[in-house]
Amino acid sequence: MIEIAEPMELEKESVSLERVPTSIFKDATEASKAVAQEIAGIIRRKNAAGKPAVLGLATGSTPKKVYAELIRMYQEGDLSFENVITFNLDEYYHIEPDAVQSYHRFMKEQLFDHVNILPENCHIPTGTLPLEKLSACQHYEAMIEELGGLDFQILGIGRNGHIGFNEPGSLINSRTRLMTLDITTRIDASGDFGSLAKVPRRAITMGVKAIMDAKRVVLLAFGEHKAEIIKKAIEGSVTEAVPASYLQGHVNVKFVLDEASAAELTSRKTPWLLEDVVWDKVMTKKAVTHLALSLNKPILKLTNREYNENGLSDLLANYGQAYDINIQVFQGLQHTITGWPGGKSFASDVNRPERAVPAQKRVLIFSPHPDDDIISMGGTFQRLVDQGHEVHVAYQTSGNIAVADDEALRFIDFLVDFNEKFNLENDKYGKVFEEARTFLKDKKNSEIDIPSVRYVKGLIRQGEAKATCRFVGIPTENAHFLNMPFYETGAVQKNPIGEADVQIVADIIAEIKPHQIYAAGDLADPHGTHKVCLDAIFEALARLKKEEYMNDCWVWLYRGAWAEWNIHEIEMAVPMSPTQVLQKRYGIFKHQSQKDGVVFQGSDSREFWQRAEDRNQATAELYNKLGLAEYAAIEAFVRYHY
Repeated sequence: MIEIAEPMELEKESVSLERVPTSIFKDATEASKAVAQEIAGIIRRKNAAGKPAVLGLATGSTPKKVYAELIRMYQEGDLSFENVITFNLDEYYHIEPDAVQSYHRFMKEQLFDHVNILPENCHIPTGTLPLEKLSACQHYEAMIEELGGLDFQILGIGRNGHIGFNEPGSLINSRTRLMTLDITTRIDASGDFGSLAKVPRRAITMGVKAIMDAKRVVLLAFGEHKAEIIKKAIEGSVTEAVPASYLQGHVNVKFVLDEASAAELTSRKTPWLLEDVVWDKVMTKKAVTHLALSLNKPILKLTNREYNENGLSDLLANYGQAYDINIQVFQGLQHTITGWPGGKSFASDVNRPERAVPAQKRVLIFSPHPDDDIISMGGTFQRLVDQGHEVHVAYQTSGNIAVADDEALRFIDFLVDFNEKFNLENDKYGKVFEEARTFLKDKKNSEIDIPSVRYVKGLIRQGEAKATCRFVGIPTENAHFLNMPFYETGAVQKNPIGEADVQIVADIIAEIKPHQIYAAGDLADPHGTHKVCLDAIFEALARLKKEEYMNDCWVWLYRGAWAEWNIHEIEMAVPMSPTQVLQKRYGIFKHQSQKDGVVFQGSDSREFWQRAEDRNQATAELYNKLGLAEYAAIEAFVRYHY
């Protein structure tokens, strides 16, 4: 009988599937500082040579921190913009330059108004030109060519791979032109405009050729929602379906990413396929769960052959047998599952994610918006209350921009009619409501809500949050409304986090002295509020970590309605029965202003309760596919060590 040997894998060398030079930073802040330093270096070198620095600029949330860092350097006397000439990539059509969503206004607010650049040196496509005068687009490129081309072009990337507003289908030799916007682009922009219907259908954009002619191109991408398209742009073939892939042919280009946007790159997702890795518990769990899900097999059924055939021979060599690895990973996953998120009193906690003592814990749940607590961890929220813990919720922002104008008007009409019917005297608030009603009735698409309107919308969200707390069973005094000031701009774009924001968070932690903190670690939030709120929490924890009460405080991160933790990342999994799933749904329904059409729906047309249920069910299905018990739904958490 002839024995067939196990297939042997060739020794791996350090290789890369990335077809573009790529730099990956810990976060967007560090990445943005590096890009700003490069831009500053170009400005200084050109200035020393007596020549202008010609910069191609982008808009949107991605480059904002780059511009903030350039402003900082200017204000500290380290950089001058007197000899800088700029050309922006694009502008909506048709849009007035002073409109809230206009890129003219964006650039003034985010850069031009804060540095010493000459107004005549700032060029942005005009979004109000009559159609018959759009031949000016050719003049736009001619001005760039007369200056010798762009010294530096900064880019973002759309979820569909667009650069500028060069949508899928744009050719590599395309010129500056009027472009019809892809539906994905319009959906992503709907938050800025208040609804999809208000988003312009066209835009003027610099062509791909002008971008490719730039002497240096840097593309930035931040956040999990960019991970899939980044993988296509960097590792995929060059195709007009992904215009950013054209950059693979540029002689001096770099993609600058944070960890979240780089997550789908092979070097990050399956690094063992490219190079030798350290097989610690985290990497082992990541590799084995990936293998099992790829083969659609339970972990305990994986074989030596399957390890060898899928790039895991090194892992097998470390342990000797697949059986031993399988058992270790399976038990590790099993130990993440608990029905006692606050710890099970009078029970061994050796294999449980949380401590048994103290038996009754003080718990502080941070909710970035007034509904994130119930959407993201409603089942866990309910269990903590039912199991006797002292639960507090800190709502970090008012969430007022997510209330539709019609909803606010309905609320105001009720109050005014109620006061009139019962002859109630309330001059102070009556004037506020009347002012808000007058504004909303004549509100223009380009206008930001005035303070009285934001106050009314904030009251609506606050009332809904209180209703949820009553539904779950915590007293009203345990609901804390922080109203962090960074949020109160009236627009989707927020102010940078400030000292006041951090202090507010630190104060509530010091007041509660919690044994557990839950915070939103969902960095896929396309509007960025979750990230800012999390940064404030992290900074507050860093300041308070030496306090004695913090020695006994554990921090758990949940995800919001946009994404879920990867299975190998999960450290606590709280299962839910079908009844608990329904109870969570009813809790979400308390947020009536967020039902039946949300102002900032994003690209996902499902309501938040549907997203939450689908996400929780999908997590439960993953556990089941890996061979563990089958649950109706699971909420997942990762512990943060500060």
